[in-house]
Amino acid sequence: MTNNPRLSRRGALSAAAGLSVLLAATACGSSPLSTSSSSGSADAGAVVVGSANFPESATIAEIYAGALNAAGVTATTKLNIGAREVYVKAVEDGSIDLVPDYTGNLLGYLDPKTTATTPEDVVKGLPAVMPTGLSVLDAAKAEDKDAMVVTAETAAKYNLKSLDDLAKVCGELTIGAPPEFATRSYGLPGLAAKYNCVPAKFTPISDGGGPLTVKALLNNDVQVADIFTTSPAIPENKLVALTDPKNNWLAQQVVPLVKTATVNDAAKKALNNVSSLLTTDDLISLNTKVSGSQKMDPKAAAAEWLKEKGITK
Repeated sequence: MTNNPRLSRRGALSAAAGLSVLLAATACGSSPLSTSSSSGSADAGAVVVGSANFPESATIAEIYAGALNAAGVTATTKLNIGAREVYVKAVEDGSIDLVPDYTGNLLGYLDPKTTATTPEDVVKGLPAVMPTGLSVLDAAKAEDKDAMVVTAETAAKYNLKSLDDLAKVCGELTIGAPPEFATRSYGLPGLAAKYNCVPAKFTPISDGGGPLTVKALLNNDVQVADIFTTSPAIPENKLVALTDPKNNWLAQQVVPLVKTATVNDAAKKALNNVSSLLTTDDLISLNTKVSGSQKMDPKAAAAEWLKEKGITK
């Protein structure tokens, strides 16, 4: 979901921020929009569903595409485009027509000064800050938040249960997270502003809290990691997700971000139906299939979910 004595802290943060900019520029320049999956010809009503560069987003994108095709809307997918900085621009420029996003992080990206925290206020705040030509459809009950996660051993060693606890020892620890965590409002800046937590070191890991991040945490290469709350790695490895009493991370409901002019009423109805059915338990189950020991293809996991919910036969 996830991305220092005084001089060394400044150096680490500057290096991490520089790497984030470099990676974003590389992603934009390398055109990662390779088409995969789904079906159909590029007719006038066709839509292209994108995803961020982590498995849960790819799985939801395949659910969206499957639901659209079932509703008679030709849909294809372009998966693993990159971080929000990349895929929002892809929707704006028409490279893709829609992408699954998360309400709180999207609002924070579009309006870094937002004070909204509740699910209702976050959803209510989105329309007013949407870039021209973009909109969001209905938000699902399904929620997946970033969390600062530690091993059971680290939690016991430092008596960690919350980010308030982490703040007391933050300067002794290394945080591992996606490169953009260095500059996003809920990343290192948010931890510093809300909890006075500035890590000894920041290690950028570009797999969205996936296997590389988990491995770094288990190997003690990092002591704290940004991992999504629906990740099967948390229960499988008995990891501890620290609570966030000051709401550094906003409510994070799954929501379709769409290019308004290219998503017709039939498509909107199909996508809103998915949102009405998708739950947090569904996300955990889907992630367990795709990112757990089964290593199921996101499209196959999506097909099972669509059949289970009666959207496809």
